[in-house]
Amino acid sequence: MNTWSLVYLTDTCLLAAIRSEMASTVQYQSNSVRHTIVVAHEDDWQLFMGDRVGMGLAAGDTTTLVYLTAGDDGRDSLYWRTRERAALQSTRFAITPASPGLGPSCADTVVHRHTIRACSLANTTSFFLRLPDGRRNGSGFDRYGRESLRKLRTKKIRTITAVDRSATYEGWTDLMETVSELIGTSRQNTNVMVHTTDPSITINPHDHFDHRMVGLLVADARKSNAWDVTYYVGYALATRAANRSTAQARTKGVIFRAYDAEMIAGNKAWSAYAEHPAFYSQCMLRTYYRRVAKSPAQQKISSAN
Repeated sequence: MNTWSLVYLTDTCLLAAIRSEMASTVQYQSNSVRHTIVVAHEDDWQLFMGDRVGMGLAAGDTTTLVYLTAGDDGRDSLYWRTRERAALQSTRFAITPASPGLGPSCADTVVHRHTIRACSLANTTSFFLRLPDGRRNGSGFDRYGRESLRKLRTKKIRTITAVDRSATYEGWTDLMETVSELIGTSRQNTNVMVHTTDPSITINPHDHFDHRMVGLLVADARKSNAWDVTYYVGYALATRAANRSTAQARTKGVIFRAYDAEMIAGNKAWSAYAEHPAFYSQCMLRTYYRRVAKSPAQQKISSAN
């Protein structure tokens, strides 16, 4: 039986035991630190940082999850709304797999003049900006006017609009300021750890351009904010050596399984794992990250507030 099969057969009782074991083995700063996960797509954190983020969720850390794109893949709302439900399901499962009745409370909220879907679940809040998926190369899809984060940052387009038309962002700075409010500026919280995908082409080559743009957005925003950042390798994981323990790999897999099961419930053809089984199996065995602490200038910002 291969590693993925072991992951997929893991039940909630085994997950609880694994998480207990991980408490003494996974380094994840908790308690006084507020964690914010900023990703492009609804399954990114599960794949690239699931064992570490899952540890914080299981510990009850106050956590904000920000999903910049709808992850629409050029498809209609039935697909991308299912992805949102799947993201919330994996979050719920990481928090408390033994409580199936625990569900999110969702409503529209206004942040930096923009309407954003917000869903609260235990100590977490998930924000869905629903911007168009830019396609792996950043060229965008016809259904949503070929808009993309890559084009916005390089000024090939001046605005970008959510796929449900709920908000339009007037340039990269407007989007960056909105995300900064979601993360929490230095005046609001000086003890913030942001988790996102690594924008470095050297460290994280051949990644999806949406992943790279999200990392660059955080990098641009942190120049004026007192955040510590942990950057995670994305698609390049498949080229690295396996580095997760059995417990870590299983926990990562179980959290992703919760996401994938919700997708399959929406449509059997929407299983992410079924599309690329070798790649997803490899992701369960790997998590690579680097932490970038506050610069002296950022520490000065922090101490001044």
